[in-house]
Amino acid sequence: MLLVLDVGNSYFKCAVYEDNKLLRQYQFLEKEAFLELENIFTFFSKINKTVLSQVAELRFEVKKCIEKHSELVLISHKTKLPFVNKYTTPNTLGVDRMVLAAGACIKYPNQNVLVIDAGTCVTFDIISSQNEYLGGAISPGLRMRYKALHHFTNKLPLLETQYPEDLVGNSTANAIHSGVVNGLLAEIEHVISQYFLKYSQLTIILTGGDTNFLAKRLKSTIFADANFLLESLYLLSLYSTHAND
Repeated sequence: MLLVLDVGNSYFKCAVYEDNKLLRQYQFLEKEAFLELENIFTFFSKINKTVLSQVAELRFEVKKCIEKHSELVLISHKTKLPFVNKYTTPNTLGVDRMVLAAGACIKYPNQNVLVIDAGTCVTFDIISSQNEYLGGAISPGLRMRYKALHHFTNKLPLLETQYPEDLVGNSTANAIHSGVVNGLLAEIEHVISQYFLKYSQLTIILTGGDTNFLAKRLKSTIFADANFLLESLYLLSLYSTHAND
């Protein structure tokens, strides 16, 4: 039985697999991690391996909790990957972006794939049909944009994410929603259109915490999967196991 765990900037996300079957998924805050993981290991006592991807630091007691119950496999730049990394600074490539690229390669082999991860940041990553990771882009996510407007001004309020009532914001709050949400949607649509100019055949995956919020308003044909990183961790675990046979 396998636990895959993604330690992100905002949340811990994890999933339990057995015999190629997804049993359950979880999401919780960092402060809840120790108790949540203890409960997971208690309920699924047959978990013998945990595959971990992290962009945020893991507290000592949380790491020890994982190691007490299972073998801990940490995804890093030394992990064997199913693509050739063409990034000019490969050691600075975020582990989450590496895992998503690996999942795209394994699930959609020999295809051009654009992975858009809409979380704390919005990342765009392109994998070619030759299974080469070429790079992409990093942009502020929805919450970061709302927070930036509030933090770097004297009077703009900090608002919760909300669909704009109209393109034309008729109040400060509505103007912020229109600028932030429509701005990011326009950015994503434009980036997709530019990639289509380079790759006529292109598979697009939208993932991350804001997937469902954004997917409803995007006009482009995409595969929306908020938990693609967890699936990618699982696929990468299988790939690494077979690669080492």
